[in-house]
Amino acid sequence: MQVMKWSVIALAVAAGSTQMAVAANQSESKGFVEDSSLNILNRNFYFNRNFKNRDPGTQNYREEWAHGVIAEYASGFTQGTVGFGVDAYGYLGLKLDSGKGRAGTGLLPIGSDGHAQDSYGEAGGAVKMRLSATELKYGEMRTAAPVFATGDSRLLPETATGFLVTSSELEGLTAEAGHFTAYNNRNSTNSDDELLVNYGGGEAGKTIDFVGGVYGITDDLSVSLYGADFDESWTQFYGNANYNIALAEDQALNFDFNLYRTDDTGDALQGEIDNTTWSLAAAYSIGAHKFTLAHQRVHGDTPFDYVGGDSIFLANSVQYSDFNAPEEKSFQARYDLNMATFGVPGLVLTARYIKGFDIDGTNADASGGYAGVYGEDGEHWERDLQAKYTVQDGAAKDLNFTVRHAVHRANDDQAEGDLDEVRLIVQYPLEIL
Repeated sequence: MQVMKWSVIALAVAAGSTQMAVAANQSESKGFVEDSSLNILNRNFYFNRNFKNRDPGTQNYREEWAHGVIAEYASGFTQGTVGFGVDAYGYLGLKLDSGKGRAGTGLLPIGSDGHAQDSYGEAGGAVKMRLSATELKYGEMRTAAPVFATGDSRLLPETATGFLVTSSELEGLTAEAGHFTAYNNRNSTNSDDELLVNYGGGEAGKTIDFVGGVYGITDDLSVSLYGADFDESWTQFYGNANYNIALAEDQALNFDFNLYRTDDTGDALQGEIDNTTWSLAAAYSIGAHKFTLAHQRVHGDTPFDYVGGDSIFLANSVQYSDFNAPEEKSFQARYDLNMATFGVPGLVLTARYIKGFDIDGTNADASGGYAGVYGEDGEHWERDLQAKYTVQDGAAKDLNFTVRHAVHRANDDQAEGDLDEVRLIVQYPLEIL
């Protein structure tokens, strides 16, 4: 049995998305039209979040249902030493159910009257050129770098505006560098939204620059290294090591280590930051079963923070909480069951429990963006259950259904509160070209 490589950065590179991956070589180009692709994803999303301990007079319940259409086109490259092409996308979101007292799930934008909009949409794209196995792209795009990754956790994907260079000139190495100046949030139609941090407050930097890459030492061992500069806010470094060990035909071990180092820089818009955060996960697979244990730690007076919706490649960043508070220690136990072994191919069941404790945010810079957010003795836990089924063949092949349920409980010093959450997601991908 081949070991599944589940390091997030390794998956991002292997996925070969039009936003990040580079084709084999410009010399292999068949042409602008001949190598083009058009994919459409229909996504139906129901979201229910019930807060258990909100103060009287504040919203304690959110529930919305919406349908999204995600169309993405990627041209090939013109032939010749230097090839040129374009990428384009069109996203449409439709409200199916919402209400003034239930809006705010992130599926739909909210108007000035407090109601979710009936529909919203956006379109954009990027121009690209390729020399050998190096591609330069400018415009609006999705990104997957561990220090700047756009999110896709709601109805429509997020995008960012800027430059991205991706290169695979050296065998085994995929390198990239980017400069981004604007963001399109998950429930926004504005491609020129400002960059924002996920946990800090006040003013944010105007640009983010990063460089890094992934190197496959062997088929079973890969390493990653990235560095980023968030304008007048912080510098951040990321490292990853992912190692697979085949024990027998149907048994394997996987170890995944992630490390972030963040320091304030320039005007330090978020205040003083001196943060080291890491996680280590070990997974044992045997037949249809996979057992995972993970440990994560934050060293610093501020939380581990990031720019972009998914720029946190840590083991204990799960459905609701990131378990990234100041000085937090957290443990995770996870179980995955592939029902193909039991006669139901396409059905995968997942259960996980995460416990976080020893949170202390009382030493954060009093003038920074994290002052007063956390107490001195925070703790919390989260339990996630998921069932996902993908149709294996026939007219509905690749149609998939996902049910997610999360329970989160915390004390006042942790700050994220008590809630129950349900997400029902139906997706149907279509390959047009």
